[in-house]
Amino acid sequence: MRARPGLYALLALMIAGWSGNYIAGKIALQAFPAVLLYGLRISMAGVLILPVYWWQRRRAKKTWTLRDVPLLVVLGLFGVALNQFLFVVGLSKTSVAHSAIFANMTPILVLLLASARGLEKFTLRKLVGVVVALVGVILLRTLDASPQGEATFLGDFLTFLGSLAFAIFTVLGKPATKQFGTVEVNTFAYAGGALLLAPVTLWQSAGFHYQAVPLSAWAGVVYMAVLPSVICYLIYYYALAHMEASRLSAFSYLLPVLATIMGIFLLDEHVTLPLVLSAMVIFSGVYLVERAR
Repeated sequence: MRARPGLYALLALMIAGWSGNYIAGKIALQAFPAVLLYGLRISMAGVLILPVYWWQRRRAKKTWTLRDVPLLVVLGLFGVALNQFLFVVGLSKTSVAHSAIFANMTPILVLLLASARGLEKFTLRKLVGVVVALVGVILLRTLDASPQGEATFLGDFLTFLGSLAFAIFTVLGKPATKQFGTVEVNTFAYAGGALLLAPVTLWQSAGFHYQAVPLSAWAGVVYMAVLPSVICYLIYYYALAHMEASRLSAFSYLLPVLATIMGIFLLDEHVTLPLVLSAMVIFSGVYLVERAR
């Protein structure tokens, strides 16, 4: 299937949008506590996705019933609530480069979970890919001494747990996504997550001086809620319906590179040779896993 130029333009917007999410998050975290930032982001995204959901629901042949609510809630918990909470908190304690690397290890984790459930066969080539990626992670944590405490073990670990949550969502949610559609699943994730988190968001807001927040931090929150949370996901699923999954997944390798470059020029972050070499080893492992699937 040959992708149209317009589709490639959308994919460029998607990669740029997701890469900029790291920068917007770092800027917003300068003014907002991590938990409050997460609550504001998911609340805005929940409101923004509702019109898309109502428009899509009029065209859908099948919709959810009360029997499906528990599954959709669980998917929302892992796919958005835990995933994005751990992303924001992890980003507050690590560098953009480290966050982008660990956040894009999802294919490895999906393979391990799917194999454990008997959904995928664990071949020798996949095993080699997992081992190579693991070696890269060990090298990253032992050799990369980030200046000024930009990257911490806790931040990297929280980001990794966020990837694990999304991998669980991917494995559990594949049948549900085929049955209900991606917009419906994401609406439950964002809107449901916003409702569940409302008490925490209100608690975090108590006594917080919103009037002191600079415009740049507000722009970061809005950016995180609009582009990466809603628009980029819609582009991704649209592209998935119009091109091969293997070709689409190849674009994800650009994300950590672009995010790291943005971090260097916009946030004055540091990139060391061990970080570059470790990242190359990690994504070589991810590539081997992707090619073997």
